[in-house]
Amino acid sequence: MTEWIEETLHRNLRMKLKVDRVLYDAQSAEQRVQIIENGTLGRVLYLDGVLQTCERDEFIYHEMLTHLPILAHGRVQDLLIIGGGDGGMLEEALKHRALGHVTMVEIDPSVVAMSKAYLPSICGEAFADPRLDLVFADGFAFVRETERRYDVAIVDSTDPIGPGEALFTQEFYAACKRCLRPGGILVTQNGVPFMQPDELRNTVRVLRPLFADVHCYLAAVPGYVGGPMAFGWASDDPALRRVPQDALQRRFAAADIATRYYNPEVHPAAFCLPGYVAELLT
Repeated sequence: MTEWIEETLHRNLRMKLKVDRVLYDAQSAEQRVQIIENGTLGRVLYLDGVLQTCERDEFIYHEMLTHLPILAHGRVQDLLIIGGGDGGMLEEALKHRALGHVTMVEIDPSVVAMSKAYLPSICGEAFADPRLDLVFADGFAFVRETERRYDVAIVDSTDPIGPGEALFTQEFYAACKRCLRPGGILVTQNGVPFMQPDELRNTVRVLRPLFADVHCYLAAVPGYVGGPMAFGWASDDPALRRVPQDALQRRFAAADIATRYYNPEVHPAAFCLPGYVAELLT
């Protein structure tokens, strides 16, 4: 590896990070896995040349994809995570003591192994929690075949290239819906709309025939270049996107979790979209 690592996600734009130290660099059966140290973002995970998570800003991404749907639902017992091998999503979800069970489906065991070894500040002790059922399998195959049902499903996928490409199709989302209990919520990672408008537009297009309420919400994550990141939202209960502020406050207080980005005030504000993002939903 050279002194700088260059992300290859965008065709007409490149972002480079200075490599202070290479912690891991190897080809797994699925993809190239790299973990480096950078003076600004801390330890950084790349998969096939695309930045996945950064030690210093991961809390924004992971808090917004876990606490927002869990607290919107209000009575989550069973949670499904597709992807998320770095363990950050899992660590945030397990802060909810009322959560009874989490199934996490990750296609690449080496990502989990390397995250435990080199990214403990992100995953903590989450992989040792007895509430976890860790499944190494293709996420699409899992949601097609499992008989288990969930209150919330989180798709913490890579971008729609390589192993993550199938996780952006209508067939995959339909299989996710069959895994949800009535009143369940599906949330998805949908990239940076300013740089990747088709990613959000296409997800909304294929979700709308499947769910009664389809929308997205936003959070600005510094490591993902080009503006705020979009998270897809789908449920058959439109009221879950409009939980009253006082109810969110009560649920957050009862959960008694420490957060650095998410709070009950940020929750409804995240659904307020600037014009250029709202246009993608139409």
